[in-house]
Amino acid sequence: MRWMGAAGRALLVAAVVLAGYAGFGVRADTGVAAGGRGPLTLVTAGDLTDYLSPLLDDWNQGHPGEHVTLVELPDSADETRAQMISELRSGRDRFDVLNIDVAWTSEFAAAGWISPLERDRFPLDTFLRPVVDTATFEGRLYAVPYVTNAGLLYYRKDVLDQEGEKPPRTWAELVRQARTIAPKYGLDGYAGQFLPYEGLTVNVTEAVHSAGGSILQGDGTRVTVDSGAARAGLRFLADGVRDGWISRDALGYKEEESRRAFQDGRLLFLRNWPYVYADASAAGSKVAGKFGAVPLPGPDGPGTSVLGGSNLAVSSTSRHPASAADLISYLTSERVQRQVLTEGSLPPVRAALYEDPELIRAYPYLPTLRQSVLSAVPRPKSPRYDQVTLAVQAVAQDLMAQRQTPDQAVARLARELGTISRKG
Repeated sequence: MRWMGAAGRALLVAAVVLAGYAGFGVRADTGVAAGGRGPLTLVTAGDLTDYLSPLLDDWNQGHPGEHVTLVELPDSADETRAQMISELRSGRDRFDVLNIDVAWTSEFAAAGWISPLERDRFPLDTFLRPVVDTATFEGRLYAVPYVTNAGLLYYRKDVLDQEGEKPPRTWAELVRQARTIAPKYGLDGYAGQFLPYEGLTVNVTEAVHSAGGSILQGDGTRVTVDSGAARAGLRFLADGVRDGWISRDALGYKEEESRRAFQDGRLLFLRNWPYVYADASAAGSKVAGKFGAVPLPGPDGPGTSVLGGSNLAVSSTSRHPASAADLISYLTSERVQRQVLTEGSLPPVRAALYEDPELIRAYPYLPTLRQSVLSAVPRPKSPRYDQVTLAVQAVAQDLMAQRQTPDQAVARLARELGTISRKG
């Protein structure tokens, strides 16, 4: 579930039974009073880097009456979401704090599964500005950003240097280099995450927004995809497959398949999340020391990334919302956020960490990532996001398989999103 922020690692769906802050607010219609302390349950998608348990050990040592139990759900984002929703719909109080993908906040809030939070309880002004918007629905704060993410363009620096070229800043430069340089070195030109799953929605959203368009506006109430800009974004992807600088192999790539293709020396360019930097630099990587990372290109200059990551939210059935608020504060504190980066390889939400000289030396991509996050956009916000993303994936799959033209794809997507937005 790397699409959630740092791919499999980035979704920590945290169900936390916490207790303790008298001013912590919850929905009036849930019957859960403010306050309440006790043991906690943190539910997460698989913690692939095993960094979370030590953080919780530190919490548990300092809060013996508010012990956190970690529950790990499957690494698949779809399976994690399905299991979480099944539990939340049951009305049971097994889960307390949910560390949910940023795209789920509106859906969970609209369904009444998570409780609104008091903004003054958390230092939101110390976070990277765009991440806070992912935690709101209808003007209210329903979660606290925990991990952020933005797409980067990885490129073979050794190859471009040999050709006397700089990494591309525009789509035209990317296309030219992918078409003319990659074949000379036996490489595929460009890949993203084009299998029909959440990663495809991310790639499509980035292309549409980079071209100046959008898919939905507001909280999913206005369909805006029927535009020349959206058609241009989809045409960029469709033409790549048609003209061969996006290989047909890439139509089966998720994050890990595309990372391996780049790391094994088979790609000139790769769109992926920041976690790839550490993996591709590790011993045994065929591209270690031979690649770089820059912001995604767009039609006339830097493009637009989708904002990934996960948010911490409190289940509306939690019996210990005060402790839950305290745990969220702990996990989003600057000290712990530093460990999220150094131990978990996940991009933190605290803005100051992106300007820390020591961290920049260890993670040279941080200034580029900061630039990408600050210009990033969320995926379409909708209380029916599960239906929205399936519609985007289905249309994009047919587009990239050359079964529909960009004009046909945009018209179809506008119809389907219009039907979804009118439901309920």
